Amino acid sequence: MISYIRGELAEIGENHVVIDVGGVGYGIFMSGSDMSSLPKTGQEVKIHTYLHVKEDLMQLFGFLTKDGLEVFKLIIGVSGIGPKGGLSILTQMTPNDLRFAVMAGDAKAISKAQGIGKKTAEKLILELKDKLKLSDTIGQETDAPSVPGNEEGAGRIQNEAVEALTALGYGSTEAFQAVRNVEIHEDSTVEDVLKQALRQMALF
Repeated sequence: MISYIRGELAEIGENHVVIDVGGVGYGIFMSGSDMSSLPKTGQEVKIHTYLHVKEDLMQLFGFLTKDGLEVFKLIIGVSGIGPKGGLSILTQMTPNDLRFAVMAGDAKAISKAQGIGKKTAEKLILELKDKLKLSDTIGQETDAPSVPGNEEGAGRIQNEAVEALTALGYGSTEAFQAVRNVEIHEDSTVEDVLKQALRQMALF
């Protein structure tokens, strides 16, 4: 098992990199989003890796964060999705984007990844809904806002706000993410949450 590789970034290819560690070059497949965040060649980099072994084939898949690696492992644990499919999904969307898509049941967003059809995306959502937690989102609290004595009401308001946004033509993942970022108070209404969510969405 190779947990990570630290060394000099020697080469950046179309979908892979080569890391020089003591004169040995390790070829590692990476997602497009991670590759766009790499430093310049010649600089040191640390890549968290997954070693895929199949018959006479050995391939390394790498990620800049542990979170990316863990989400990748969950994806390829879904029957019908191999390492290349997992990498394709994480090229299309970040781990946090995938969390929101799974929670929102947005198979359309996931199936935009190359080689991932709608049925496969729906299967991924079904199998990962209880494994991909929004509380794992880096840098922010993403659990549903807690309203003392009104937790059920807060959830209803969120659901209605998401439904309203999707009716306006927004994608369900985008709507779900915007609504989850709105702070809900005891006297909040669906209209209040909707206005704040639309304000947030207008900033991006």
